[in-house]
Amino acid sequence: MIAIIIFLSVLFSCDSTPKQTPELKESMVRGAVIYEDFCMNCHMPNGEGAPGTFPPLAGADYLLNKRKESIHAVKYGLSGEIVVNGTTYYGAMAALGLSDDEVADVMNYILNSWGNEDGKIVTPVEVSKIEP
Repeated sequence: MIAIIIFLSVLFSCDSTPKQTPELKESMVRGAVIYEDFCMNCHMPNGEGAPGTFPPLAGADYLLNKRKESIHAVKYGLSGEIVVNGTTYYGAMAALGLSDDEVADVMNYILNSWGNEDGKIVTPVEVSKIEP
């Protein structure tokens, strides 16, 4: 809960970048709650992950370069090898059972936090088109 309060205070006290529309900001606020509930235990409050075990989300090239694969991982889970910022990770992430709306919100949060600046909103329609 503290992470959400800090995120909200920073989010609303800073000037918006041109990329962050009100719709994106609202989605990020909802996504912060989902992140805290489902993702933070492995990827840490600051998105840095756990070296050698859980890949970082902060400044993660994988998220920005592999958008569909990232959405797929959140929606359906992930197993096998991935390379994030030049480091290879082997492991599994279980499917979280999130709705398309929730996947979109948490993706918007992680794609626009901790140095990530995607700016292109992930929509539930985009998520719905990602197949297993």
